[in-house]
Amino acid sequence: MQIIQSSSVFSYSIDAVLLAHFSALPKKRGKILDLCSGNGVVPLLMSRYTTRPIDGIEIQPKLHDMAMRSIRLNDKQAQIMMHLGDLKDLPDHYKNDKFDLVTVNPPYFDTVSDAHHNLNEHLTIARHEVTTSLETVIETASKLTKSGGKMTMVHRPDRLVDIFMLMRHYKLEPKRLQLVYPKRDKEANIVLVEAVRDGKRALKVLPPFYVFNDKGTYTEEYLRLVY
Repeated sequence: MQIIQSSSVFSYSIDAVLLAHFSALPKKRGKILDLCSGNGVVPLLMSRYTTRPIDGIEIQPKLHDMAMRSIRLNDKQAQIMMHLGDLKDLPDHYKNDKFDLVTVNPPYFDTVSDAHHNLNEHLTIARHEVTTSLETVIETASKLTKSGGKMTMVHRPDRLVDIFMLMRHYKLEPKRLQLVYPKRDKEANIVLVEAVRDGKRALKVLPPFYVFNDKGTYTEEYLRLVY
């Protein structure tokens, strides 16, 4: 698979790869929606493991264009549909149409001050809550996930309490949790969460995922996932 990216605009990271593999994909029925799609990496990676239709939404024209070109490059036009626009407008767009799975790799940082933003405008929008917020992301996901459907998110562990509170508020019940660690002696820096719309209360915590081993090289589980 060939995915177009740019060091001067946007390059995807392990977060997107982890999200695509963590998500329980519908295989024979159902459809998928990816919010904050960036250059389309999550829909493209998921398309390797399911034939179900995937919609993506991205607010930045340059990233949307990169996603569209990657979709054509990999001959995925029949499966993946990318939309350019603001995710908060999606409920009005889809109306009563709901998805079996909604995925999102949202902006992580709720920094208000411009001093903490990236010099690169594209990275600022992708990483900071400039055009959206965690609450808007979760509220939108809830409105677009069918009852019993799943929503998966990758985020930072320091926002986990906020994530759980907002999910519960918007009828998304957290069901699976996995923490990702750079190394065994480091704190977790990524969290993966799966929630079920209108689900019952029962949270399963998965084994930790380590990116590097004690020798400073990639772990076997990371290499299997990426390659």
